[in-house]
Amino acid sequence: MSDELKIFSGSANVPLYEKICDYLSIAQGQITVERFPDGECFCRIEEDVRGRDVFLVQPTCRPVNDNLMELLIMIECFKRASAGRITAVIPYFGYARQDRKDEGRVPITAKLVANLLTRAGADRILTMDLHAAQIQGFFDIPVDHLSASPVIDHYIASLGYDADETVVVSPDEGSIKRAAQHVKTLGGSLAIIDKRRYGNRVEQANLIGGPIEGRVAFLFDDMIATGGSICGAAKLVKQMGATKIYLAATHAVLCGNAIEQLRNAPIEEVVVSDTLPLLPEHDLPNIRVLSTAPVLAEAIKRIHNNESVSRMFKQLPYGKFGVYS
Repeated sequence: MSDELKIFSGSANVPLYEKICDYLSIAQGQITVERFPDGECFCRIEEDVRGRDVFLVQPTCRPVNDNLMELLIMIECFKRASAGRITAVIPYFGYARQDRKDEGRVPITAKLVANLLTRAGADRILTMDLHAAQIQGFFDIPVDHLSASPVIDHYIASLGYDADETVVVSPDEGSIKRAAQHVKTLGGSLAIIDKRRYGNRVEQANLIGGPIEGRVAFLFDDMIATGGSICGAAKLVKQMGATKIYLAATHAVLCGNAIEQLRNAPIEEVVVSDTLPLLPEHDLPNIRVLSTAPVLAEAIKRIHNNESVSRMFKQLPYGKFGVYS
């Protein structure tokens, strides 16, 4: 396999791809991705990639099916062009919430997507903050699972609050491990919200841990979709006496009435990353977008050089990934 690293992108998140290439000081790969009048996707590689180590940057965000199909076609195209190794860089992995059979006669779509990517010809997957970590086991190829926590924690720390005046809040039981990791890095106490689901209705019933009253609260989650759960958690924390509330999540899915929910929530700031591009309708005066490009770029470099990715966060300085805009 050639030592030359090549990075290409689909149409899902070009700004993030450009930041990755800038960070690595590498030229952007030449590729044409178009749509035929009937909506079919067409891909043509505009340079030689035979034997090259190729990375394809494409989150499977909205429109999910179009971006997923585009990624599959790109992988197939590079496979037929005899690329040496193909790594699909998927900052946001769509269909991740369909990771199990929680009732009868439903699919495990996350597994189906894993099979599609593998069958298309991907040799490796690089992704970030999967909704369910066990999705890594759905693949029969190596998966590097990154976290945006260093970027988010660096920004939260830059706000200058003392640990004894803060509390990290897990919006539900499933996010306890994530919240505990943020406490380990940032300090402060830990609180957990007991979330109950009644059909399509979600209710924040109780709060465990704390204390909350008189403290600055940080609510962390992997994504903000409709915003119902995390905004409901923010309202409960406010009722419990928090002085300021910050929401932080890796993936700004922001669908449905999420923007309205966030506007009406008692929060100081919404902190998200650039794994997904913000749309014009996502304009919020108190939204802060942090760049994950340094994390992804460092991982790409290490994969290319056959170095440890998991050791990356231990070896590099704490502020290395603290790049935000």
